[in-house]
Amino acid sequence: MGDSAYAKALSLVISITAVILVGLTLYTAFFGVYPDGIQRSAHLLLVMILVFSMSLKATLLRDTDNAQGPAVLIRQAWIILMLVGSVIATGHQLFNFDAINNRYGSITQYEIYFGAILVIALFDACRRTIGWPIILLASIFILYGLFGSYLPAPLAHRGYSLQRVASQIYLGGGGIFGTPLGVSATFVTGVVVLGALLEKTGAGQVLMDFATALTGRMRGGPAKAAVVGSSLMGMISGTAVANVLTTGPISIPLMRKSGYRKEAAGAIEAVSSTGGQLMPPVMGAAAFIMAEFTETSYLTIAKAAFLPAVIFYAVLLAMVHFEAIKRNIPALRDADSITEWGSILKHSYLLIPLPVFVSMLLNGNSIMLSSFWAIVASTMVSYLNRATALTPRRIVDTCIAATNAVIPVALACAAAGVIIGIITLTGIGLKFSTLVVAFSGGSLPLALVLTMLTCLVLGMGLPTAAAYILVATLVAPALVDLGVSLLAAHLFVLYSAMLSSITPPVALAAYAAASIANGNPLKIAVLSCKFGMAAFAVPYFFVYDPAILGLEVTWVQITLSFVTAILGGICASAALMGYFTDRLSMVKRLIFAIAAIFFMNSDWRIDLAAFAILAALVYWTSRRATPLAKTETKTG
Repeated sequence: MGDSAYAKALSLVISITAVILVGLTLYTAFFGVYPDGIQRSAHLLLVMILVFSMSLKATLLRDTDNAQGPAVLIRQAWIILMLVGSVIATGHQLFNFDAINNRYGSITQYEIYFGAILVIALFDACRRTIGWPIILLASIFILYGLFGSYLPAPLAHRGYSLQRVASQIYLGGGGIFGTPLGVSATFVTGVVVLGALLEKTGAGQVLMDFATALTGRMRGGPAKAAVVGSSLMGMISGTAVANVLTTGPISIPLMRKSGYRKEAAGAIEAVSSTGGQLMPPVMGAAAFIMAEFTETSYLTIAKAAFLPAVIFYAVLLAMVHFEAIKRNIPALRDADSITEWGSILKHSYLLIPLPVFVSMLLNGNSIMLSSFWAIVASTMVSYLNRATALTPRRIVDTCIAATNAVIPVALACAAAGVIIGIITLTGIGLKFSTLVVAFSGGSLPLALVLTMLTCLVLGMGLPTAAAYILVATLVAPALVDLGVSLLAAHLFVLYSAMLSSITPPVALAAYAAASIANGNPLKIAVLSCKFGMAAFAVPYFFVYDPAILGLEVTWVQITLSFVTAILGGICASAALMGYFTDRLSMVKRLIFAIAAIFFMNSDWRIDLAAFAILAALVYWTSRRATPLAKTETKTG
């Protein structure tokens, strides 16, 4: 049997495994989940089979011309070894669940070996899918668990043996098979399947067409279409890189055509796609993990996240608008580039699954059951048009697309489980929070800055879900200790961890956008931070003015907080970009910055002063506005 035949056999294995993974998710969504150990180990088992089968297939196809070379054979043998080892280690958890459960965490000698094999296989799988950062972090924490007793206070712990560390990581619900993997095995997979199905039926294109039609005739319209489209696509994908790869091929060429620099086009798309993880009703995997960590219903989290997400995009739209003024970019007037409303309305039935999902959540149903019936609705509406009908081949392709999106989340959650296990074992989380409080001297503003910087550093190179798990465990408790509400603290660290997707030197969303824009990745990452800079202030708004979260306050308070937050973000954007109706002098930029700071305060009297300052600025800039210099023309 040749390599091509082996590759075809592996394609069949991948297809069958993907269908089983999706089928298991849908089955448990409707009939109820299995015990934690069974549900999570089965999920990880299928994910590991997919990862190493895909890697082996890619190796066979890539190395066809040199199939007998020693390096190739070693590479293939290693993948097979990792596949077999991961199947045995996770299979032991799956088929011996009752026996392990009855031992209450007591580990046998061969289980120590199984644990080591699974960690090595997991790290290799992470290397192949999400990169080295999560591996390095997890390795550091494992070493800390084994040798942390030799560190100076306050980082030192009492010391733990290899047997105790292996038990914590491999057995029970506190390590690899802990809560994060449980979220991936239940909530996340169902929603990801829904997103893949919506994309396969063309609902994603309908959303992008809507965004383009809505903003195409505005100044800098393609960039605004990217912002609106990414916010809508966030309801489907929920991940920054997936958002970039979905909307970027449409929005980035349109932005380039209208006059945006390639780096600016890539940066706008990266920031827009990053914020998509915050947009209800689906949001990203981190939202489901937050529901578990905070013991709060997902619906409550979605409600709290809605206005901050709108503020994020409103501020980003302001940045994009000021960039269009700065570069003298006109509206996109090419009629061929703007979708007709009739076509959008004709295909709007493809979006029916979204209101099904939301209405079921509002009626108190679980996320899993809501996603199940939304998937059923999406499948049914696909048959209303032969072009979108889900044939058996398309169903298999959808399962494969869904599992491709699930794999990095599941692996990140499993690797993060290693970190959480060590944090729980050693108590380093409490020590870390104590250090943050100590360094801040009890000052909440300083603690917030330190927390955000910590989140940005720890989150570099990590998927948002993994970054959130890490920072929620290490630094969120410090904010709670300083009087921040539990939900506000977790949303703050989620925002901060999310923004690491555009923060150099490791900016995953910016790098994905660079591959489409053909621009310099580092320049795009730097520009992404500039366009997202005003949005960095959004988390501070709802810490100091929790009415934005819409919890236990009146509609008057919510409206006032919402409006002042948007106005504050616009002022910050103008100050940062140096443009409003035209170029701003340094004095005007400084006054805009002061107004932004005033708007951040929840005291209505200070808000009133900020309104007065902004009104004066608007009058001042509009009265003295002059046409842009001829030299400020479109740049390419």
